[in-house]
Amino acid sequence: MDIRTLSQAAKQASIKLAAVTTEQKNSALAAIAAALRERAQEIIAANVKDLEVAGENDLAAPLLKRLKFDQGKIDGVIAGIESLIQLPDPVGHTMTATELDQGLELFKVSCPIGVIGVIFESRPDALVQISTLCLKSGNGVLLKGGSEAQNTNRILADVITAATESADIPAGWLQLLETRAEVGEMLKMDEFIDLIIPRGSNEFVKYIMDNSNIPVLGHADGICHVYIDAEADIDMAVRVAVDSKTQYVAVCNAAETLLVHESIAAAFLPALKSGLEQHSVDVRGCSKTVDIIGCRPAEEQDWKTEYLDYILSVKVVDDIDAAIDHINRYGSGHTDVIVTGNRDHAVHFMNLVDSGNVFWNCSTRFSDGFRYGLGAEVGISTNKIHARGPVGLEGLLIYKWKLIGQGHIVADYSCEKTFTHTALDKKCGH
Repeated sequence: MDIRTLSQAAKQASIKLAAVTTEQKNSALAAIAAALRERAQEIIAANVKDLEVAGENDLAAPLLKRLKFDQGKIDGVIAGIESLIQLPDPVGHTMTATELDQGLELFKVSCPIGVIGVIFESRPDALVQISTLCLKSGNGVLLKGGSEAQNTNRILADVITAATESADIPAGWLQLLETRAEVGEMLKMDEFIDLIIPRGSNEFVKYIMDNSNIPVLGHADGICHVYIDAEADIDMAVRVAVDSKTQYVAVCNAAETLLVHESIAAAFLPALKSGLEQHSVDVRGCSKTVDIIGCRPAEEQDWKTEYLDYILSVKVVDDIDAAIDHINRYGSGHTDVIVTGNRDHAVHFMNLVDSGNVFWNCSTRFSDGFRYGLGAEVGISTNKIHARGPVGLEGLLIYKWKLIGQGHIVADYSCEKTFTHTALDKKCGH
């Protein structure tokens, strides 16, 4: 497969991997350890081939030592995996919890970065360590090891992939690259890869930084969505949608696209149209939306556009997963909202939407440093680079803000209400 296909597969798997339970991940890690034990002789035989070729090519002794992957090295990586299983799951940890106002609660929750591209030296043990760290932290990974270790890397990747798929980890989360040309192509895959970690010389790391738009860890439009679920309260949904679009249109946290479950569209869309007409909003809709409220037809470009104006694109979707897929395809990773009375639907949406801010029953316009109680802000970042120093589990994580309301809208805070910004001593239910 080409690099684009591999990268896309890893991205799709990473969305699902982010919601995998601790028990599943630990079971998969245990399966990897068991498979390494069972297939140790095959792995060693593959490594012997690499060592023979490296010797014929006069590879320096220190590099030969790093390349060697014998029973002792296998025992070492297995011990590392067993230790990793014992560590707490870093995903889903509530870092802060704040009551912004009565019934409006904000949680800062750790989550995976997404897809990480790692370029590393000719050390087969590094492949095992990197991939298992990515698995525990819920990240997809593209791995490019040194060409000297090609046979060893290939069998290790096969062993790990088979073991994790048997443990119901989403297929495609790990991809192995083998050529220098593939590295050049990987650097262009900013649509799918969230972070690149190059291991090597300063010149090599600088080359990677200079030749990719992907954030590099080495030695911002706002296309926001509101999704109206089948079990949304219509009055609440109209208030949240209208506020998200119109409270201040020329900002990155204003809603640009509205997604509506087909079962509620006939009842909701006429009510929405009435609310938007008070603000002279130009609605551009899919064919189903046009049939219901007679608006201008939307084009493909509308789903990709940050209007920063009184324009809203509207699409009727089959179900919540179609809404999530649309957001993860067209969104900018900024702020996305679900309006629903069904807690399970809200949790599903908030866990699988790959955005920095995911809200339940409240306006996109709450996505703001002041409103979060952070003081002020220099901007809202959709980047995913943050770690410094040794990158272990915590360095492979980012976080998202989860805001849970009860129909709250920002307009009420213009004059009538004030924020309390009270610390909460509880965890985010998800």
